[in-house]
Amino acid sequence: MADHFDIVIVGSGPGGYVAALKAGQLGARVAVVEKGDLGGTCLNRGCIPSKALLSSAELLHQMQHADEWGLTLPGAPGFDWTRIQKHKDRVIRQLRGGVGNLFKARKVTLIQGEAVLDAPGRVAVQSGDSTRVLTGDKVILATGSSPARIPGWPDDPQWVCTSDESVHWKDLPKKLLIVGGGVIGCEFACLLQPLGVDVTVVEMLPGLLPGLDHELGQALHAVFKQRGIACHVDTRVDGMSLKDGGLEAVLSNGKVLHVDRVLVATGRKPNTAQLGLERAGIELGPRGFIPVNDFMETSLAGHYCIGDANGRCLLAHAASAHGVAAVEHALNHSPKPFHSPIPSAVYTFPEIGAVGMTEQDAKEKGLPISIGHFPIGHLGKAMASHHTEGFVKTIRNRETDELLGVHMLGHAATECIAAAGALLHQQVSMHDFAETVFAHPTISEALKESAEDALGMGLHLPPRKLVRVQL
Repeated sequence: MADHFDIVIVGSGPGGYVAALKAGQLGARVAVVEKGDLGGTCLNRGCIPSKALLSSAELLHQMQHADEWGLTLPGAPGFDWTRIQKHKDRVIRQLRGGVGNLFKARKVTLIQGEAVLDAPGRVAVQSGDSTRVLTGDKVILATGSSPARIPGWPDDPQWVCTSDESVHWKDLPKKLLIVGGGVIGCEFACLLQPLGVDVTVVEMLPGLLPGLDHELGQALHAVFKQRGIACHVDTRVDGMSLKDGGLEAVLSNGKVLHVDRVLVATGRKPNTAQLGLERAGIELGPRGFIPVNDFMETSLAGHYCIGDANGRCLLAHAASAHGVAAVEHALNHSPKPFHSPIPSAVYTFPEIGAVGMTEQDAKEKGLPISIGHFPIGHLGKAMASHHTEGFVKTIRNRETDELLGVHMLGHAATECIAAAGALLHQQVSMHDFAETVFAHPTISEALKESAEDALGMGLHLPPRKLVRVQL
């Protein structure tokens, strides 16, 4: 006999566990099926472990430049990779335990095993030799995604690995090739360079961070060049093979690299192939993603897909927001279509935060835009704290005055971007943005300054020069 629940959720990542907590908060009887560790990729192999490692690397980077702060150290700063890894492991264990305690507090039933849909509203959970059948009035799929791997390359993770393995490395390579200059590739390049790793990044598109505003990738490329991180953009890896106790990579620009290890960071693929979607009658879209409507509902009524697996936005905080939207619709609790802007955060140093349209997005749509720009180095707080790298770029609809997008590279950008996201969510005008009072001295003041510049009313920049055009 099947165990029945109001909602059965497959996956306990930031989408699945938040959906479960929301459903429990609303009084539903909830089961979560998880085949691995609580917290999914984000907590165990992604966001959290990488940020724990990056925190150590950033502090080491600052210590390596301590003289800029007028500080002297007794010797060259060093590090203990084993202790750094132990810190990361402690953080993971603590957060994993926190999710488990929240489940207990909300009376969420956790079931360990691999889930397969064998009919609408029916989930078979395989654990060892036993199978447990669950039924649910509603089903939410929160199965996430996995790193893409490149066929034909060596598949031993000691040589060629993905971010899944690299956050748990027991030792560091002397020379590393990162294939892919997106968010993951750039974060790992920034993480490993202060630790003495000779890092090379290869990106097949014309610039780093190709999914973000192009100016961000260009600025980060300049930072990397200054630090000795080699970047080959508009370049492919045409061949990869084991040779002389290492790896040989042949690039499309004619260069041949010899490295100790390769990190593949070329994107992610949805974990949907083994779910039994066809048995339940759920439509599968291009590249394995599950199409959903604005309530996160799939082609089968009462069945939802949230987070990476639906392909709308492969970010942890998007998955959490999707989870709340899906549960509210599933339980008919003031449901509303999900259209919230999703900020992007890149934890390089300096950091990157972005929300809304990029300049290229706006131009592709043919929108009349004006752009505001403010260098962070002009700020008193930036000068005082030696964090002068970067800028804020704001994009405005010139005809309607609508705020379209905000893009920032600089210290604490991942924190500052929250203010822009809140204003964008409220669909404010650029004048509203420019009239908002920001505390002084802060890095966030650059947001206001950039908004003022987009309106041609900035006070801390020289007046714009007007060029008359003869028609």
